[in-house]
Amino acid sequence: MVQAYILIQTEVGKAAQVAQEISKIEGVTQAEDVTGPYDVIVRAEARSVDELGKLVVAKIQNVEGITRTLTCPVVHL
Repeated sequence: MVQAYILIQTEVGKAAQVAQEISKIEGVTQAEDVTGPYDVIVRAEARSVDELGKLVVAKIQNVEGITRTLTCPVVHL
């Protein structure tokens, strides 16, 4: 199982709506609207890196109001 944090910037005033919409996507385990340089932080998991990429590109980035994402895979050192 591959896990990642996805840091999201949104249009002004859209953070709560984006977080709520993303939380309904399969593979997303948590979505929170936050303050700072990013507006929403998402925790997601998938069976492989390829599946994670599909989740981010095909599902998460299609949510209206998102302007930019940064995916940070979790590593276990």
